[in-house]
Amino acid sequence: MLEGPKVSQSELAKRFGVSQPQICRIIKNKERILSEWHRNGDPERKRKREGKDVALEAALLRWVEGTRTTDLPGTGSLLHLKAKHFAEALGRPDPEPSGGWLPRFGARHNLAFKKPPAEKGDAEQPTAEHWASVVLPGLLRSYVPSEIYVCGETGVLLPTGSPGKGESAGDRLTLLLCTNADGSEKALLRAVGESPRPRCLQGVNLGQMPWSYRAGSLAGVTAPLFTEWLREFNEGMRRQGKSILLLLAKHEAHPYLQLSNVRMVFVPPATALDRGIANDLKGHYRRRLLRWLPAERGAGQPTLLDALHMLAQAWGDVHPGLIASCFRAAGFSPDAGAEASALTPASGLLGQEELECNRGPADGDEGTSEGEDAGEPVQPCPSEREVWGSLATLRRYLECRATSPDLFQAFYELEDVVHMVSAS
Repeated sequence: MLEGPKVSQSELAKRFGVSQPQICRIIKNKERILSEWHRNGDPERKRKREGKDVALEAALLRWVEGTRTTDLPGTGSLLHLKAKHFAEALGRPDPEPSGGWLPRFGARHNLAFKKPPAEKGDAEQPTAEHWASVVLPGLLRSYVPSEIYVCGETGVLLPTGSPGKGESAGDRLTLLLCTNADGSEKALLRAVGESPRPRCLQGVNLGQMPWSYRAGSLAGVTAPLFTEWLREFNEGMRRQGKSILLLLAKHEAHPYLQLSNVRMVFVPPATALDRGIANDLKGHYRRRLLRWLPAERGAGQPTLLDALHMLAQAWGDVHPGLIASCFRAAGFSPDAGAEASALTPASGLLGQEELECNRGPADGDEGTSEGEDAGEPVQPCPSEREVWGSLATLRRYLECRATSPDLFQAFYELEDVVHMVSAS
């Protein structure tokens, strides 16, 4: 318009509803404005706003341009991590970028941070050589550890007679485990048994449990069950605004799906990422089974519901450090070989040191306080059976009325405290 038939600045100001001095400034700075517009390429941008830290954004922008020239996908998580590194190098007092900084930085420079697109070969299982030399290095450049998840299955035996009262739920469960590479997030445990409607689960608010239960043929994960879990997992990632990588073994029960926030990649058979994690969970589960004391609880053998709670506790007992060690031993860090010896699954027995460190005061240590009124009736100490009965009542209340799976974490911690006190 400025290069066409001559139009007065006053006429342009009336046409666009702005002041004449504003038109004058635009004409005066035309070359600079056009240059910046072509460089950023955002036709919808109305104002040119700079970030609070110009030096930091300039360094980040150079890094983003470098990733594009080398075909490295610049995801939002990678940029956030890089921004923290640059801020620390520049000596900024608060190196952690705020949550709203990334979208504003992207809008200022017309950057779109998306997950790397699914590759054509994701649905195929690579050979061990191709995985180690091509696939794995590319994945490590595209995702940070918190975005790399592994999914696997393992079987556990139920205690003899665990269904109780004549119902049959089989003698085993298949567990579907999923966690990320740094152990910062573990998906809720998915258990698959044979019984479609176990009696012990009646009345339980299943949607708010720290585990989920499904029935499958021979207590195994089938393709429909895995597809259901995968879509729920993808929906959870979508609600969090995360795009992640999911590693799993190729199996007839693991159909390949194109999902919005989960990229599936099959790993070679020898890459048993989940084996050490599953073994550690089983060790914690055995330990909790061994300390189940039927005589004191007065409840007989644990039911399927009891076993599911113990498995959820055992899943919580798996330490993030062990999970990270499993990933490093599988080649997900340069020092992979040195970490193999760190995989030490939990013992199935309570160690003597664990008992000693939590031992309560010796008999006679309590004493009586001065001035205590000896005439008041003393509340008798409840028996262990009464304590376990009260805990069972509390757990049942939570099973029926809980509004979040997180409530059970506090209950599990209380139960562990009672175990330690009774063991002393």
